Amino acid sequence: MKKIKAGIVGGAGYTGGEMLRLLVNHPLVDIVFVNSNSNAGNLISDVHADLFGDTDLRFTSELSADIDVLFLCVGHGDAKKFLDVNPVAKEIKIIDLSQDFRLKANVGTDWVYGLPELNRDRIKNASFIANPGCFATCIQLGLLPLAAKGLIKGEVHINATTGSTGAGQSLSTTSHFSWRNNNLSVYKAFEHQHLNEIGESLSQLTPGFDQVLNFIPQRGDFTRGILAAMYLESDLTAEAAQKLYESYYADHVFTHVSKKNIDLKQVVNTNKGLIHVEKHGNKLFVVSIIDNLLKGASGQAVQNMNLMFGLPESEGLRLKAAAF
Repeated sequence: MKKIKAGIVGGAGYTGGEMLRLLVNHPLVDIVFVNSNSNAGNLISDVHADLFGDTDLRFTSELSADIDVLFLCVGHGDAKKFLDVNPVAKEIKIIDLSQDFRLKANVGTDWVYGLPELNRDRIKNASFIANPGCFATCIQLGLLPLAAKGLIKGEVHINATTGSTGAGQSLSTTSHFSWRNNNLSVYKAFEHQHLNEIGESLSQLTPGFDQVLNFIPQRGDFTRGILAAMYLESDLTAEAAQKLYESYYADHVFTHVSKKNIDLKQVVNTNKGLIHVEKHGNKLFVVSIIDNLLKGASGQAVQNMNLMFGLPESEGLRLKAAAF
């Protein structure tokens, strides 16, 4: 099969680095260019040292039109700016990892929200994919089966903790090692930007959805991964809830429902999403876990690329968790 020619814009950051790690080893992809103005001319392995010996590619400030797909691994607000000044040929597919094109109110119908567990058939026929946010992916995986049956009938309470890579590679007070180490903090309580895209997805499955999502995000003392713990009132029995979730995800290769409690190490360094459900009195308790840089970003972007080009969904993404 002819290989997919890929270009990456913003290859020096965390999501760009993960994209490179995946595509360098993807059997059906050739990387044509990796754009980074600040690192132009440098070896990729000078920035992403773990790729030493895997590739001799260098960053470039140039762009090439000789590609099939363009990955935008840039900061929020920068993807739209880039496309405004760098028109892309209509035959080139675009996958954006920023938040610039996620909300329907901002982009209309040209862009498809790239959560395969929600929009797999639409993704297959799309030219422009807005990759979901990491918190949004993790939380939605925990709620989609309920929304699909119209079973979210009251407030949802969500507590979710992310690793330090969720803040991006640029240093800030709250991402510095001496602050993050042995520490835990809440930020953007009830107001996180991912709530909007979560609401749009739940409304897609439950028209007119207007229940309150009480979301408390936390910064964790670890590098990567997200654990979201959610609960809501529900009439479902434990058995019915387990069956509902297993049925919804039965044909989704990366999302699995565990009868046992789950922990973050099961998904870190993989493109998996794991779900566990319990019943406590009249409360349904849902735990959802992902790797924020893979299923929450670059892994999901490659999953979307596979779907767009008619490849097996898991091509190049059969990754193993680090157990110890």
